[in-house]
Amino acid sequence: MTLWLVEHYLAVLLLVLYTGALMANAYAGLRASRSLGGYYVGNRNMSGPLIGLSFFATFASTNSYIGHAGKGYEYGLAWMTMPVMLILFTFLSWRWIGPRTRVLARNFDALTLPDFLAARFLSVGDQARHPLRIAAAGVVMMCSLLYLVAVFKGAGHLFGQFFNLPYDIAIGLALIVVMLYTSIGGFVSVVRTDALQGVLMIIGAMMIFYFVTAAAGGVAALGSLAQAPQTAFVFELNGGIPFVVLLGISLSGSLKLIVDPRQTSRFFALKDQDALRKGMWVAIGGLALVQLCLYPIGVYAHLLLDNVQDTDLIVPLLVSDVSIFPLWAGDFLFVAIVAAAMSSMDSVLLVAASTGYKNLLQPFYHNDETAVTGQLRWTRGMVVVLAILAAGIALDPPGDILQLTIFSGSLYAVCFLPAVVLGLYWSKGSAGAVLASMAAGILTLLVWLALGYNVVIHEVFPALGVSTLVYVLLAKVSEQRVDLARLVGSP
Repeated sequence: MTLWLVEHYLAVLLLVLYTGALMANAYAGLRASRSLGGYYVGNRNMSGPLIGLSFFATFASTNSYIGHAGKGYEYGLAWMTMPVMLILFTFLSWRWIGPRTRVLARNFDALTLPDFLAARFLSVGDQARHPLRIAAAGVVMMCSLLYLVAVFKGAGHLFGQFFNLPYDIAIGLALIVVMLYTSIGGFVSVVRTDALQGVLMIIGAMMIFYFVTAAAGGVAALGSLAQAPQTAFVFELNGGIPFVVLLGISLSGSLKLIVDPRQTSRFFALKDQDALRKGMWVAIGGLALVQLCLYPIGVYAHLLLDNVQDTDLIVPLLVSDVSIFPLWAGDFLFVAIVAAAMSSMDSVLLVAASTGYKNLLQPFYHNDETAVTGQLRWTRGMVVVLAILAAGIALDPPGDILQLTIFSGSLYAVCFLPAVVLGLYWSKGSAGAVLASMAAGILTLLVWLALGYNVVIHEVFPALGVSTLVYVLLAKVSEQRVDLARLVGSP
C-alpha cells in the first residue's frame, strides 16, 4: 500500500484537491439554495460560459470516456459518425431550442421538464395532478435511472482498475462522493463543479489521444489494420455494424441534447440572451474537443490490445498500462475520467430528484407551498434514495454502458421531441396529443426491439416517426392554441 501511494502521489494529491473543491462548491450551493428555484435552477441567474461548460461536461461522461470511446474497437472508423452528430445537435440545441426554452421556462415559472410541458399544454387549474405531468415525470425518472446505472458501471470499472478494488466497493466509493455534494448544494454546486470537471475533461481527452496515438505508432500505423483480415472491417462503412443501425445509434444519442432534462435545465438557468450566446460557443467547443479526441481511441486499441470482449474495459486497460501512459499521465487521466463520471451523475441525480419530488410526490403528499425547508429536505432525500437505487442496480447491470445510455436517449426522443420542438414553434398542440405521441412512441420502440428489427434499422427511426405523426395529427384536430409570439417576448 505504501509503495502504491508513493507511485501514485499525483493521483492522491489531485483527488484530495478535487474533493476539497467539491465540498467548497457544495457549501456555495447550499448558500444559494434558499428556495426551490435556487436549488433546482440557480435562481435563473447563471452566466453563459459557466452553463456552457456545464452543458458539455454533464453530457460527456463515462459514456464518452469509456463506453463510446471503446466502441470504436467494435464498429471501426464509421463510429466517428457519432461525434459529428453530437456536435451538430449541440449547435441545434443552443441555436433553436435554448432561446425559446429559456424565455418560456421563465414565463411559465417552470423548474422541471414536466412543469414546462404542463404549462405549455394545460390550463392553470388542470396542471398539478394531470396525467401529462405524471407520465412525463415517470419517463424522466426511468431514463435517469438507466443513465445513472450506466455511469455507475463506468465509474466502478475505473475505480476498480485503478485502486485494484472489488467492483462493488468501487461502486460504493463513487456513490458516497456524488451523493454528498449533489444533495447538499443543488444546481449551483453541480454547475460550479461541472465547470471544473469540464476543464479537466478537455485536458484529459487530449492527453488520451496523444499517448494512445503515439503508443500505436501514429496515424500512419492504421494502414496495417486495413491489411490484416481480422481488422479490415475498421475501414468499412458496414464493417462492425450495418451503417443504418449505427446512424440510428448516433441519432438517438444525439437527440438527448435537445430533449434530455439534464441538458434543457441548463437553459432554464441562464440569466439572459447574452449569456446564452456566450454559452453556446463554450458548449460546442468543449464538446467537439472531447468527442473528437476520444472516439478514435477504440480503433487505435486494435494495435495495442488483443481479443477484448467487453469494450467498456478498453480505456481503463489502456490508461492503467505504464507502457502507454507514464504514471503521472495515468494518474491525471484517472482524476479526469472520475470528473467525467461525476459531472453526469450529479446532473442526472438532481434532475431525477427534482422531478420526482415536485411532479410525483408534492402534488399528492406535500402541498404546503410555503414550507420551503421541507420541500428542500424532500428533494435532498430523493437524491440519496435514487443514488443508492442506481448504484445497487449497477452491481449487476442489465446491459453495457452504450446499450443503457442509447436506450435512455431513445426513450427521451420518442417521448419528448415532438412536444418540445413543435411546442416551441407551433401554436397548436394539446395534452392529449403529447400523451398519445408518448404512448405510441414507446409502444413502437418496444415492439420493434421485441421483433428484432433493430438489427436492420435502429428502433429510434420508426418510433420517432410514429410519435411525431401521432402528435401532429392530434394537434391539428385540437382546438387548443397559444399565442407563442407573446410568450416568447423577452421577460
